[in-house]
Formats: sequence, structure tokens, C-alpha cells
Amino acid sequence: MTKKDAEKRIKLLRKEIDRYRYAYHVLNKSLISDEALDSLKKELYDLEQQFPELITPDSPTQRVAGKPLKFFKKVKHKVPMLSLNDAFSRDDIENWYQRIKKLLPPSAKIDFYCEQKFDGLAISLEYEDDVFVVGSTRGDGKVGEDVTQNLKTIEAIPLRLLDKEEVLHHLQEMGLYHIVSFLKKRYPKHIEVRGEVLLTKKEFFRINKERTKKGLTPYANPRNVAAGSVRQLDPKVTASRRLDFYAYELITEMGQRTHEEKHLILKALGFKTHTDNRRVDSLEGVFQFHDELAKKRNKLPYEIDGTVIIVNNNHYFEMLGVAGKAPRGAIAYKFSPKEATTMVEDIVVQVGRTGVLTPVAILKPVEVGGVTISRATLHNKEEIKRLDLKIKDTVIVSRAGDVIPQIVKVLPHLRTGEEREFKMPKRCPICGTKVVEDEGGIIVRCPNPQCPARSLEHLYHFVGKGAFDIKGVGPKLINRLLDEGIIQDAADLFALQEGDIAALERYGDKSAHNIITAINNSKRIPFNRFLYALGIRHLGEENALILARLLENQLSQRKLELNVKNFISVATELQKEVLEKIPDIGPKIAQSITDWFHHKRNIQFLRKFIPYNIQLIPVSKSLSKSNKFKGKTFVFSGALESMTREKAKEEVRVRGGKVSESVSQKTDYVVVGKKPGSKYQRALQLGVPIITEEEFWKML
Repeated sequence: MTKKDAEKRIKLLRKEIDRYRYAYHVLNKSLISDEALDSLKKELYDLEQQFPELITPDSPTQRVAGKPLKFFKKVKHKVPMLSLNDAFSRDDIENWYQRIKKLLPPSAKIDFYCEQKFDGLAISLEYEDDVFVVGSTRGDGKVGEDVTQNLKTIEAIPLRLLDKEEVLHHLQEMGLYHIVSFLKKRYPKHIEVRGEVLLTKKEFFRINKERTKKGLTPYANPRNVAAGSVRQLDPKVTASRRLDFYAYELITEMGQRTHEEKHLILKALGFKTHTDNRRVDSLEGVFQFHDELAKKRNKLPYEIDGTVIIVNNNHYFEMLGVAGKAPRGAIAYKFSPKEATTMVEDIVVQVGRTGVLTPVAILKPVEVGGVTISRATLHNKEEIKRLDLKIKDTVIVSRAGDVIPQIVKVLPHLRTGEEREFKMPKRCPICGTKVVEDEGGIIVRCPNPQCPARSLEHLYHFVGKGAFDIKGVGPKLINRLLDEGIIQDAADLFALQEGDIAALERYGDKSAHNIITAINNSKRIPFNRFLYALGIRHLGEENALILARLLENQLSQRKLELNVKNFISVATELQKEVLEKIPDIGPKIAQSITDWFHHKRNIQFLRKFIPYNIQLIPVSKSLSKSNKFKGKTFVFSGALESMTREKAKEEVRVRGGKVSESVSQKTDYVVVGKKPGSKYQRALQLGVPIITEEEFWKML
């Protein structure tokens, strides 16, 4: 065969193979058998091998090609890839509807487009002159990773879009004449589409079956496999996973007036879109769609975790704008948390840094929402009493906010008589000291300040967020240092040398250098965070700030510099009567503070810091004198995307406000991030103002 004849045959083969791909993935029709299709692909491959100069990037043979990458390049999104805020109830959706109504003209008639919320990996696809050129992950919304080669292995993603005339023909058949008219005048050279890469339940089962045969640990859920597969450096590994793809967003202007029309254009271009999506005229239609979806959720071939609701009119959607990293005109209506039944095999007791004994249920491992759960905190003995829980009981386990494992109900009718009551120990399970009861007998505590469990938990607290926040120093390293006898308490961390850590197994010179650098960098610390790091019972972050201001004031009156030595001399003179008069302190906290600073062992511990040059930054310098939030109390719920929770709290304190860990009638604002939990629900019940992360930024 001559090169000219081969070129003609190759073009025909590519077009035919693409036609079958379109029919199978977009129209859900199988025109020929898999064997026949494989035969065509083989002929194409052989011709391209004979004439390699005829290979093009959009050829079906290039779906699995290229050598493994060393790393992924970064891709800046021309239009940010936004995430969605979550809703968990009808009330949430109605509140969202009322909020967007206020931002639109009174005459606006709002309709919605409802879609399945895929539990996969969001990606962006870019085409130049109809050829797929760049595929990228969401990343931080502004910059993602170039995973083009891996996405080429997914059959449902077209390497070349349908020809302009075919697209116009499909749109004409759909009756979208205004779009046809628009595209005849200006058909875009660059087209950007977004969608979700998925792994079907069937494929997930197949992969795990193979892993089990090889003695490997099965994967937890399809989403993790899909995400991990797309981010494989070797495209051949991605290809072996048989991923799927659905398009749901058209970024390029192609004459679309509604979100529904975007989906129709995507289908006309040759993309696989979901056929069960629906446009509805009211919230009742939204709720009906969501309820129907929840009922058939388990029968779907892939995982979904809710409904995406979008304001259908594109003009209104743009008018509503963006709050934080989420569009106001769309929301994710999540399903109720998944639940499962399992057995409580035992109840053990953990001892925290303040000596509080917490019962923890040891569960027969069970998968809930794609995560295997084997433990659930029971909080205190009153919670056990409320649940009427016994060891060996069958229970219903849920994940609060789809994150925290919790026992929601006991099934007493499944008891066999072998169940037994649980009783809180009379003595600390770690040191044997007789326990005491606080708060009407609800809280059980080990009073021994030298209890090893309290010391260990205190060390974890000392290096954690809100305290010294020492990067790289976590429970694993602390346990090792204690086991080797290298440290005895938190102050000993500042005496460590690189050689102490480098000598430990699995810790090299570089790790040792990074850890010592992190410890040294933490020596300069705001005074309130130093006080919080001490782990004084009942002294949270807010009261640590109040105590820091009081002690700084007393040092100033004596014309003393703020350092560890001077701070000790003032702190040991604190009087309970003075402290309890301060708002938000009260008798219980005042007693705890004075008891701590009047204990000889604690003062010896504090004096160990003096030689290590710990620099205490005064509150007056670490926080500004702005009183913008004076008298205002904030509560944070859910994950923030533009800043850490600690940074957000600091921003409130900088402006004279307070941060609380619980919602009450006294709360002024609840700032809601991604996947908010019980605080958000409590705020809705009490009618406390709820603001988004974006609105919080505007207040700042």
C-alpha cells in the first residue's frame, strides 16, 4: 500500500472508530461488536506503525501512548474551577432560594436545572480546532495539574469533537435555532468543557478483586481510585482502570442562554452527558428530583452523593456572582449521611491531656460512606446511658457531617443475653489514681498531674495547631522520643539537636535538619498561644487571650519586660478572687488557673524554658487595636478554603472579637465553610445569622 492510499484508509478508519465511540458513549447504542471494533483499531494501528509520520494526536491509537511522566506540569485555569456549597435539608435549600431571590430583580422567574452530583474527580478539557489539547485537574480552583495523557486513555472523552456541520445538524434537530444562528456567524476555535471522571461500581469491584488475589489491601471507595488513576504518572496504569466520564459544564460562549442548553450543546459536540438530568420550575420540582434520586441511588452504576441544583437562566446565574470559591447560583443538595449496622465489641477508656476519661466504642469494622470505621467516641457516661448501650450490642453507626463516626442508635431487639453493662473505672486505667467526678458526675477525671497518659496527650497538644504548631513534630515522633528516653516533657523539645533525631531509625539528616529548624522557628510565639500550649484545664484559646492581656498589664505596671522568667513571677501571684471577676473567666476557670500556677511541679516545668530563649510576643503587638468586632462572638463550622481555621480565629481576635466552639443565643455569626457540621444545624435551629466564607472576608 502506498503512503497516499494509507493516508486515505487511516482517515476513514479514524472517522469510523470515532462514529462507533460516539454511538456507544453518547447515544448509548452499540453499532458493532467489541471484537469488530478491536479489529478496526488493530488495522489502524498497523497502518500507523507502517507510516509513523501519519500519526496525529487525535488518533484513537493515541489513547495509551507515551512514556511515564516524571511530574505533572501546572495549568492555570482561564476561568476558575469553582466548588459548590453544601445543603443537607429542605430548609437549607429554601434558605438558599430566599437568599438568591433577594439578589435578583423582583420580576425574575427562576427555574432550576437538576443534575446528579457525581462522586468522582472534576476535570477541565480544552480543544483547539476541535482537537483535544489540554486536560487538567481542579487543583486549588485557579491552578491545576496537566493530566492530558491520562485523560486520553478514557474512551468517553473525545480526542476530536464532531465537525462543525455535524454539530449544527444535531443542534438543528434539537430545535436550538438561535444557537445554530450564533455558531454560523462565529464558531469558536477554542472550546473548554468541564466534567467528572468516574469509576463504576463494577470496575471498582473488579480492581479490588484483583488486589485481593495479589494479597494487597482493597481500595476504600471508587472516588479515590478515580482520582488516583488520573494522577498516575504512567498513562498505561490509568488505562488499565477503565475510567468513565460525563460532561456537565460548557465554559466557551456558543450562544447558550440556559444551563440546560449547555448540556444539549455538549451532546452535539460529541460528549457523554447524563440523560436523567431535569429542568424544573420550582423548589417542589427540585425536592421531587432529589427524592427520586435518593431512592435509586444504590442501583446506579456509579457513586453519587447528592443533587446539584443550578439556576437555569445563565444571565441570572452570572448576576448572582460568586461567594468565596462557590457560585451563589448553584448548590449541592447532599443525601442524608449513610448509615450501617455493626457490633460494639468492647468499650475502652482514653485519658486526655486534662485527665478526662473518655469512653470509646471498639466496633466490628464496618464501611460507612466509603470509609471503614472501627471506633466511635461515646463522649461520657451520660451518652452511654442515653443510648442504653451495652458491650456486644448491635448498633447503627453514622458519620456526622459525613466525617465523624458516631453511634446513633442501639437495636435492643437483637440482644442475645450475652451483652454486658459498661461501668466507668474507679481508678485511672493508666496510672491507677482514684478518679474524681466533675460537673454533676458527668465528667470523670484522673487528678494525677503526673499521669503518663496526661503527659503524652499534653505533648501532642503542645506541638499542635493553636499552640506551638511545630511542623513535622507529631505523635509518631513524640512517641519515639519518649520511648528512647530523649525527652521527658515538652520543654525538652527545645534542647534537641539534629544528631538526636538523625540517630533514630527512618529519620535521616535532612529530616532531622527540617525538624530542628521547625522547633527553632516556633520559639517566637504569641503570649496567648504559649499559655494555651501549657494545657491548663478549662483554659481554651479565648480565655488564654484574656489571661495573656491580664498578665501583660501586670508586667507593664511593674515595668517588667515580657519573658518567661518575669511571667512566672507574676503568674505565681495570681489570685482566684481577682480572676473570677473577669468576664468569661468565672470561678471554675479561675480556680483551675491559680491551682496550676501554684503547683510546684508546673513552675519547675516553666523554668525549664528560660535557657531556650523563648520569645513571647505581646498580645498588644500580635493583635491590632481595632475594635471592629468588639462584643461580637463568631463560631466556625466546616472547612475553610481561603485560610486555616486558626488564621480565621486570629482575624476575629485582631479586631477585638471572640471565637466560641459552640453555638448559642449569644453567638453573633456562624461562618460556614465546606461540609459544615452540627454547629451549622444548631445555628439554623436558633436563628443565628449564618455567613459564607466570602461574606466573612468582606467583613474583615
